[in-house]
Amino acid sequence: MALFFAAATSIPLHAEELLVSAAASLTDALKEIGEKFEKDSNTKVVFNFGASSMLARQIEEGAPADVFFSADEAQMNRLGNKIASATRCDLLTNILVVIAHKHSVQKLGQLSDLVEPEITRIAIADPQAVPAGVYAKEVLIKAKLWEKIEPKIAPTENVRATLAVVEAGNADAGFVYKTDAISSAKVRMALEIPAEFAPKIVYPAAIVAGSRHQDQAQRFLAFLKTEEARQIFRRLGFGITP
Repeated sequence: MALFFAAATSIPLHAEELLVSAAASLTDALKEIGEKFEKDSNTKVVFNFGASSMLARQIEEGAPADVFFSADEAQMNRLGNKIASATRCDLLTNILVVIAHKHSVQKLGQLSDLVEPEITRIAIADPQAVPAGVYAKEVLIKAKLWEKIEPKIAPTENVRATLAVVEAGNADAGFVYKTDAISSAKVRMALEIPAEFAPKIVYPAAIVAGSRHQDQAQRFLAFLKTEEARQIFRRLGFGITP
């Protein structure tokens, strides 16, 4: 049975495992990229997806990880010497948008429409910690709408949880990344954040200083910069940093 299994899989039984902690918004792209990387290497990629703030806290507390791929710079910055700073690189950009359920008839042509009484619940990833929620709060503060909208906020664990809440019809609107909106057939992109309020969204990646698989981690980071990987990122709505 063991011999049959070894022959049936493209990854040898004793392949190295690379643990990648990555922002929830990267789920679809990295699963696809990970499969391609595995075919070209003797490395099995195991992903730990979640809110960047939660993943950074895990790394701070000593949880195993070889690569950290964050949805914002702040969570990478907080890790200090927990990451190998020489390996840090900015890879992607994204856009914050407001979504609604595809069957929703709510008018959401501008941010101020979120104040209307018809909008009773707005899903946002934890605005105190999770990058997507922090970005959303910054936008609403700049637009002088936060205090009016705050009572309607339904905080979620991460941006994919926000998407799920709106998909289920349990919120009238939600703040997610454009890439999340594109990934779902159950929501519509109601509004891109206007340029004057739009946050700069950058996704940095780095090798974790305590990684026991430095060589494999280096190869994975290099693969993320290949045109093959970039085509996947672009197709799923990400921007590529210069």
